[in-house]
Amino acid sequence: MRMLFIAMLCMQLLVIPGTAQQKSYQFGKAGISRQVLENYLDRAITMVYLLIPDRPEGRRPYSYHADDVRMVKDIGAKIIGRAIYRWGGESLLNKAAFWDTARTIVQRLHASDPEIVFQGCLFEIVTEEVNEVPVPAWVFKDYGLPVESRNFSYKAMLNKGGKFVDHWRKGSSVPDISERETQLWFYFLACSYMNIGCEAFHLGQIELIGMNDPGKKAWAGLIHKIRGYAEKHARRHWVILDAHVPYGGMLYEGKSLLDFNSFPLRVKEVPEKPYEGILAVNFLDGIYNKSKGGIAPSGWQCDHLPYLVEFDNFGRGKAPDVADTTDHFVWGWDEISWFALQSAEYRNSWLRYAYHWLQQTDPNGHLQMPGNRMITCPNESEGSYRANMKSASCPIGYGQEATIKILWGLP
Repeated sequence: MRMLFIAMLCMQLLVIPGTAQQKSYQFGKAGISRQVLENYLDRAITMVYLLIPDRPEGRRPYSYHADDVRMVKDIGAKIIGRAIYRWGGESLLNKAAFWDTARTIVQRLHASDPEIVFQGCLFEIVTEEVNEVPVPAWVFKDYGLPVESRNFSYKAMLNKGGKFVDHWRKGSSVPDISERETQLWFYFLACSYMNIGCEAFHLGQIELIGMNDPGKKAWAGLIHKIRGYAEKHARRHWVILDAHVPYGGMLYEGKSLLDFNSFPLRVKEVPEKPYEGILAVNFLDGIYNKSKGGIAPSGWQCDHLPYLVEFDNFGRGKAPDVADTTDHFVWGWDEISWFALQSAEYRNSWLRYAYHWLQQTDPNGHLQMPGNRMITCPNESEGSYRANMKSASCPIGYGQEATIKILWGLP
């Protein structure tokens, strides 16, 4: 087994995982306290597409829902990150099965633990398929606009100067938040996800989407509308918002628009130790010790807003398996692919290291555990990493489930 250097291992031994003491997860119309928010962040896990149907019509299948649900319950997860979203393929939103499946899984898990928060995503992508999705009458009404019988317009969401048009591929662009059509689209998504039980939203790469909104005025207007809908219709009349913040926060008139910040881990390679990686303050654009504070949406003030760091997925570099500490790739792979390529022993050791390093380095930070995420490296696991224990119910599990449970202080 490849070992992290001695200092890392010693740091792990000095810190004992927290015990499963009783903690509060209560919030409501008045907002969420910092302590309750951090209780949630301490139990955050990425579970991509947990709420998506097993076999979406004409799409790639998503398997192992039953074992994913079992794992979520068994490890005591409280925030289910990236549980539902579209990265393209927006026409699937027209299918009843898309919403029915999500609602069923949400209800099943809430019956087991009503405190679980499911996160939907409003991402930095729209494709021409949005042209196939009707604009509901309530979206027009909530924006004080005349009700029309029409579909969303892809073209109307794009930056008028051509910025980030066809950014992902032809017919697949970054929507411009300063355009009213983009605001209607994101409002429709957020409210629709709320209607099936989601209480959190990840707003993606806010600076890309905010290409024409440097002062965050358009973002502030949309978020105000989303919170207004939540006050009337969300399960607990509040929604928890975050986004990737390359500049450390999302402030508008001295107040944070987000309940917490988030960012990729930014793993630094150790070139002299093939395939090993560490975390470091001031490496590239990492957020450690740089989360901006201010007045939180719930009214409390802080010098540094709590934040999550996660194993990001963004493809592979030009030179897989080669160390280059000047770019975001880790040994030529995105963070979750790099992690998936390691041995089970190293993955478990690295999770323990990262968890304790963050506690000691910046107590405002919390590690979002990897539960299920797409990978781009060679694999026999259907293009995804899963933390599940390997079993007949999930033969492609990577085996970090027990480690996560221990770090979270559960028996």
